Amino acid sequence: MSFQDHFSRQSEIYLKARPTYPDGLFEYLAGIAPARQVCWDCATGNGQAAVSLAHYFQKVIATDGSEKQIQNAIAGHNIEYKVATAEESGLPDHSADLITAATAAHWFNHDKFYKEALRVSKANGILAVWTYSEAIIAHDIDKIMTWFMYDLLYDYWPDGRWYVRNQYETLPFPFKALETPNFFCRMNWTKAQFLDYVKSWSSYNNYLAKHNTDPLEFLLPKLASLWNDNEVKPVVWKLHLKCARLNN
Repeated sequence: MSFQDHFSRQSEIYLKARPTYPDGLFEYLAGIAPARQVCWDCATGNGQAAVSLAHYFQKVIATDGSEKQIQNAIAGHNIEYKVATAEESGLPDHSADLITAATAAHWFNHDKFYKEALRVSKANGILAVWTYSEAIIAHDIDKIMTWFMYDLLYDYWPDGRWYVRNQYETLPFPFKALETPNFFCRMNWTKAQFLDYVKSWSSYNNYLAKHNTDPLEFLLPKLASLWNDNEVKPVVWKLHLKCARLNN
């Protein structure tokens, strides 16, 4: 099947600009996995989740369809990076205790991915997919960012983005979902750091490529009086996690 690559062109900024996931998320996932031998982190991107998972599992196999993302991934002594899609991993049958997709499952061919997850999962293995909502900063800034994301950039999001906006409530998930705790990403960022995050979006880069104009030109004047250049603000994203136990 063809791989839809939304992030290779911004892989370097993606590496430094995305929020980090909370340690509690990985501790929870390791705690419900049947063992801590092998984790498959599919669509790993820059390896952000893989690096944290490596603290809990003997081996993490981290795959991504983008060779450039893999080239920019964060190294780890017990992480094996491979160029492969989520739907065709190349992993052995029944080899993974935990299968994760961090902010990525909305891009997949879901039928093929879930078939692959069932093949790769050990008995009672855990499948965990998650994404995060729009950032929460302050009411006035949040309103402007909603306009920027869903008015100005509306036509530039790939289709899978709408699963994210719906907080994964409409994401196909043909398994009995486990009840899970709430988790949040929390960063303290300057405006420049937040704008680097914006520059990692697929919609930002699609707009830039089509118009040869930086859409931040429309955003920055609206933020000017609300966020000083040297001011650090707390930025919070709620995680939306779906987990299931496979092959039980």
